[in-house]
This record gives sequence, structure tokens and C-alpha cells, in this order.
Amino acid sequence: MSRLSLTCLLLALGIALPAVSDAARTPREVSEAEARALHTRVLTLDTHVDIGRGYATEQLDPGRFTRAQVDLPKMRAGGLDAMFLIVFTGQGALDEAGYAKAAASAENSYRAIRRAIEAYPDQIALASTADEVEAIHASGRKVALIGMENAYPLGPSIEGVPLWAERGVRYVGLTHMGHNQFGGSSNPNPALGDAPEDGGLTELGRDLVKALNDHGILVDISHVGKRSMLEAVLLSRAPVIASHSGAAGRYENARNLDDEQLKAIRDNGGVAQMVAFRSYVAALAPEVAAGIAELRAAHIAKGWDAASEADIAAYNQGVLDLRARYSDVGLDAFVDHIDYAVDLIGVDHVGIASDFDGGGGVVGWDNAAETLNVTWELMRRGYSEDDIRKLWGGNVLRILRAAQAAAKAD
Repeated sequence: MSRLSLTCLLLALGIALPAVSDAARTPREVSEAEARALHTRVLTLDTHVDIGRGYATEQLDPGRFTRAQVDLPKMRAGGLDAMFLIVFTGQGALDEAGYAKAAASAENSYRAIRRAIEAYPDQIALASTADEVEAIHASGRKVALIGMENAYPLGPSIEGVPLWAERGVRYVGLTHMGHNQFGGSSNPNPALGDAPEDGGLTELGRDLVKALNDHGILVDISHVGKRSMLEAVLLSRAPVIASHSGAAGRYENARNLDDEQLKAIRDNGGVAQMVAFRSYVAALAPEVAAGIAELRAAHIAKGWDAASEADIAAYNQGVLDLRARYSDVGLDAFVDHIDYAVDLIGVDHVGIASDFDGGGGVVGWDNAAETLNVTWELMRRGYSEDDIRKLWGGNVLRILRAAQAAAKAD
């Protein structure tokens, strides 16, 4: 009897099938040398790395060791091979002035990413296809891809999609922190007048999903409200990506995906990238949460863009002091999310993201130089080399190819 037939029979009897699980994993001792050897053999791709203020200028040169969590020296030190660099735009008003400001912000971020890549052509190159990722990696250089976090800069139409596709953007997040012209957010923003409920994709949002499919761009459902997310998954004729989310079944947070959402991604053929973002991985110590709130009020009350370098430095140092004084969220708790998702939807549909330089990081993987530690922990938990290759980028390369194929088939 096929699994489908068995499923139908059991459902008719009111019996649910167990969650999808890959071959049993047996924890084991792993030496550093063994971990380094395997880590070197797999292509490691982090699907969400933000860029800081002053990126690719004398203020923040990614070709040198910097205050950022990711730069080229740290990538080399930790064996991080590839990354999606992010064109991020915070949510603002849905009016002409808001759209213009968002478009200018996105343009500035894209220009910064291009400057960084063009400044170090012997060390890093831009990829727009899975084949290019593999070819650049084989050449010994690091790989940059581009993702757009929040489709808000597209404005009140989808006419800009072909331009961003030509520029190499390979995923677009439909929303961010706040509802927008395309759909609902997992985190409505009352200050922008958002309703507490996600009303689903707008007509423009449905058009955007189709346009992204038409141009080989992955639909990113991280930050998207549940109703809008499920609608996007059903509409997309290509696999979707959750570029940086957690598992709500492991830790309840509005930004994390519940079991229904994770299974929808699996059924679509997509990938859920588990993110190493402390407050999405586990509960922060109360003292840390309260201290961070105080630091925000003191130094970045008007937002990061309005904060001075001195305020940013004071905030960052204050956060480090809090984490050193109280219990902190570690790598083991992050990999628990990977375990949970793999056991629920299978290793073919799970991946790894940091959200570095956008608030991400846990003890043990707090910058790119510590990337080996993720592989080492996965090995300790009994993941095979093939599993680790899929988690670290193989699954993402598969859906990039599928998105290309879907665009050509249209």
C-alpha cells in the first residue's frame, strides 16, 4: 500500500500519521579535526546577512576585520562560503512619500552591496543562479547573493520586479514588521495604524507572487502573517523560502512558524531556514530583556538611522555586558529548532540562517568566524554528511533551480 493510500485510510479512521522523520540520528563524540574536515567539504550558505550603516565605505569595509558580525576575514576564519546580503527596508506609511523614501533606502543598500563585491573581485563574486554559486565556490572565492527584505520599496505596483531580478535579487520578503500594500505581517505595527489581524494577501500581493515566479525570484514568507503566508504558498508555482524563521513548536514567538505553516512549506517543496536569533530561539533572561529595553530607550529611541555612532557603540557594549552577566541563549537551543523542523517536515526542507548584523547570533555562533561550530554540533547530534550538506545550502540551491525552471515554464 502506498503512503498516500495509507494516509487516506488512517484519516478515514481518525488516526493521524506521525510527523515526517528522517533516518534516526545517533549522538556521538566528534573531534575538532573531523568537524573541520567535513565543514570544508560542504558548501555553507547563510540565507540572511544584513549590512550595517556605512557598509562598503571607510566606515565599514567588509574586506577587513570590522565591528560587523560578517566580513570577508571572518568568513574565511569560520568557513562560511556564501551568503545572501540583504536589501532591507523598514515599514513606513503606505503613501507616495513613504514609497519614495523606501525606494531610496533600497537603492542605497543595493549600491553598497555592489560596492563591496566590486572592491574585492578576487575574494567574492555575485551569483544569481545555483550554477553560479557552485562555480564561484569552486574558484575559491566567497559567494554573494542578494535578497530583499520587505517588498515595500516596490511601491503601489509590481513594475519594479524585472529590474530587481536583473540586478540579481533572488528572494523577496513580502512584508516585514507591519502590514504593507501586499499583505499582512506576523508583527502588525499599531503605530502605522495596522489592524491586529492579518487580512491576507491583497490583489497586488497576489500579483506580486506571480511576478516573482515569472522572474525566477523566490517568494520569502519570513515576517509574513499566517493567512498571507499560507495564501502565498498556495499561489506560488515555485518552492517558497522562509529565509530566517524559527519553529513555534520549539519556542512560541510571532516570528516563528507553527506546524501547519512548516508542513505547508514542505508540501510546496520549499525550505524553512531556521534562524539563530536569540529572542526567536528561546526566552531571554528577564534581566537581559529588561536591560535591552532600557538601552533601546536610552540610545536608539528614534531608530538606528537616527542614532549616533556613540549611541550605537554604547548600546552594543551594554548588550554585551548584559549577556556576559546573565544566562544567554546558546547554539544548542538554536540547533534544537533545526532538530524540531527536520523531525516534522524532513531534512530536505530545512536550512540555516543567522540574521547577522540584523540582531542575529547566539552564544557559539555569534559571528561568521564561529560558523564551524554549527557543523560540529550537527555532527555531534548524528546528522550525516549528506544531511549537513542539504541543511547548509543544498536545499536552497535546489529551490533556486526550481524557481528558474518555473520562470522558464511560464
